[in-house]
Amino acid sequence: MRVDSHIHFWRFDPREYPWMSADMQVLKRDRLPDDVRPLLDRARIDSCVAVQARMSEPETDFLLDLAVRYPWIAGVIGWVDLCDEQLARRLERWASQRKLIGFRHVLQGDPNAGALVSSAEFQRGVALIQSRKMIYELLISADQFPAITSFTRQSDKHWLVLDHLGKPDVRHRQIDSWLRDLAPVASLPHVVCKLSGLVTEANDAAGKFDAAHLRDYLDVALEMFGPQRLMFGSDWPVCLLVSEYAEVVDIIERWASRLSAADREWIWGKTAARVYGLPARGNHG
Repeated sequence: MRVDSHIHFWRFDPREYPWMSADMQVLKRDRLPDDVRPLLDRARIDSCVAVQARMSEPETDFLLDLAVRYPWIAGVIGWVDLCDEQLARRLERWASQRKLIGFRHVLQGDPNAGALVSSAEFQRGVALIQSRKMIYELLISADQFPAITSFTRQSDKHWLVLDHLGKPDVRHRQIDSWLRDLAPVASLPHVVCKLSGLVTEANDAAGKFDAAHLRDYLDVALEMFGPQRLMFGSDWPVCLLVSEYAEVVDIIERWASRLSAADREWIWGKTAARVYGLPARGNHG
């Protein structure tokens, strides 16, 4: 099974997506499962994980409704207020939703991210979802690693998933500082990393990127995590700011071609299946 571990869906409303800036016009339209399925088919992708793009409970409901209608949406990473004293009660309303596999809170761009993840309320919330074998997914930028390293070390009762390799500053080729700060997190056996989002971190002022340079970052991720803790993700449709879906897939295909068949299987699906508890076979529905 081949899995795309990072796809977003939305019905566009500018009030709901304030993070879409003026230069992101390509994103400012509905992006729904029927739009991406032909792209997945051409790339031989069987299923995907849908990841929240709004920090609201209606976002979780929206993605779960899509997952019911489209069986190939194998899992949903939603949003819930992890600091809510009534978190256990809030989770109960999704108790029958087997495709709800975890939650994400957007730490990227938040100047108070370090204080949040260090707070007793947030750590208690993450501990609760981990006790229920649900994922917490980390969205940070590379400069935030020092602020979250202690949190990742403590939150070890279930998998943590690091999105987009921690968003290194590929554009300005800041690989050494990223490598240094990534290392303590990558050393933790419960942290898994998505090979996603790199093209949008690499584009220059002309909207172009150097695919050969991207491979340096992929090589570091492979060395630090190993194939059994890496998974492919496209970050569609955000990747469309820079690259078509097929090109994102091709970058990983070409880079991984030197690996053994067994290692490629981990990156393309087995890691996602193991971490997210996905079915062994894809289902196009």
